[in-house]
Amino acid sequence: MKKLRIIVPMHITLVPPDTLDGYTDKEIAEWKTEYDVVRALRDLGHEVRPLGLIDDLTELRKAISDWKPHVAFNLLEEFHSVPTYDQHVVSYLELMRQPYTGCNPRGLLLAHDKELCKKLLTYHRIATPGFVVFPRNRAVKRPTKLKFPLIVKSATEDASLGISQASIVASDDKLKDRVAFVFDQLKSDALVEEYIDGRELYVGMMGNERLQTFPVWEMSFAGMPEGAPKIATRRVKWDEAYQKKYGIATDAAADLSPETERRIAAICKRVYRVLSISGYARMDLRMTEDGRLYILEANPNPNLSYGEDFSESAEKAGIAYGDLLQKIINLGMNYRAAWAMQG
Repeated sequence: MKKLRIIVPMHITLVPPDTLDGYTDKEIAEWKTEYDVVRALRDLGHEVRPLGLIDDLTELRKAISDWKPHVAFNLLEEFHSVPTYDQHVVSYLELMRQPYTGCNPRGLLLAHDKELCKKLLTYHRIATPGFVVFPRNRAVKRPTKLKFPLIVKSATEDASLGISQASIVASDDKLKDRVAFVFDQLKSDALVEEYIDGRELYVGMMGNERLQTFPVWEMSFAGMPEGAPKIATRRVKWDEAYQKKYGIATDAAADLSPETERRIAAICKRVYRVLSISGYARMDLRMTEDGRLYILEANPNPNLSYGEDFSESAEKAGIAYGDLLQKIINLGMNYRAAWAMQG
């Protein structure tokens, strides 16, 4: 394997130490992804430089010009504290003619713009829950075709920010209250979707032109109270004590027929291509009791921590963590960006 010079752009507060010694589990959780990736890349024999960014690209330009890295392993999820600005940093990498890992700017734009994403899926007849977007500070009037129960989310935030059990509403009054919460607390437009009762499924995948899907993963809610909506709230995803209390876990989905697995893989590949995603991604789906499949979200550049869903599903497919990162690097270096196709 060729030894590469790799810069790793990330948020400046997440630049990890060289060792875990002396840090608490809570402290480690903040920058675990960054630590795992940097450590694994060094174990592969590459020369790695973490690069902390927040609101200035000067250091990125300097690192590219002075050090001439073979590739940028992109772990940046926001810029200027705006999650959707990660696409602009990737655009800057393309303008600098710098190979990078993960999704291209167009794919990030289409996937992050939840309203546009769902319109594209609907146009291509890919099942997604019925929805409406309420712009900030506009009157909330539910379209009659949108049936309760509904789930209210931010139209721009990710990682389940602002999602709780109260996000599920069953009346117009509750709908208005929850939309007001999104306006006031999250400072964003509100995305309102029909709530799909069913199994919560995740599919990791990677590729540029040729796509590979990993085994279907599932979130189980074994200990949730009877009647409580089984949704991936902020606490469900990130609160370990809450997860233990209610038996929330993710693992390979059981009891899926080969035909169902093929259907899921085919739908995920269609979404990946419709949204122009490259590199790697995770698709979030719901499957109803009668087998209907709905795409909830497409997530380019998902969490790459060792032991998390994406790397665990890759491991299930026979791809060890270091090999997974190397494949992501290879995809980035072989991505056919516009500048790379000239001359």
